[in-house]
Amino acid sequence: MRADARRNHDRLLAAAREVFDELGADAPLDDVARRAGIGNATMYRHFPTRRDLLLAVYADEVAALAAEGEALLEARSPADALFGWLRSFIRHVATKRELALTRDGPRSRLFDEWHESMHATASALLTRAQRAGAVRADLTVSDLLAMANGIALASADADQTRRLLRFLRQGTS
Repeated sequence: MRADARRNHDRLLAAAREVFDELGADAPLDDVARRAGIGNATMYRHFPTRRDLLLAVYADEVAALAAEGEALLEARSPADALFGWLRSFIRHVATKRELALTRDGPRSRLFDEWHESMHATASALLTRAQRAGAVRADLTVSDLLAMANGIALASADADQTRRLLRFLRQGTS
């Protein structure tokens, strides 16, 4: 990709992330192009459909979560690293409520890749915390992610999310 095309692509992704976070997945795409400072035609060359743009934003966020988890593997406190990453994971899931990503159809390969990436990241952080004795040895990564997903989908606000994550942390130590 040429440098100017890469800049436009990155500006569109950043603008889409902001607009979708503010207005939801059904936000007008004109708002995305306007916020990015790019014409609609350029936006549609990069992302021919709303779904393409949503998937690109989602993929970008999954990659950022994986990178955050990788960096946290070097953190001083394994428990703080695990629960710090879970906080980011929960925020990610909570903001994607409207995004209907399913395992069906042609997008299932992407779903499987993203699921595996999150599973691997959480697993590495959990294993490190378990080895340090900071979390229960019988906690599985599947159970941990199920509880985090539940918090993301059930929480009414940020305060409740923090409380539920604190309860989860206390119950796993």
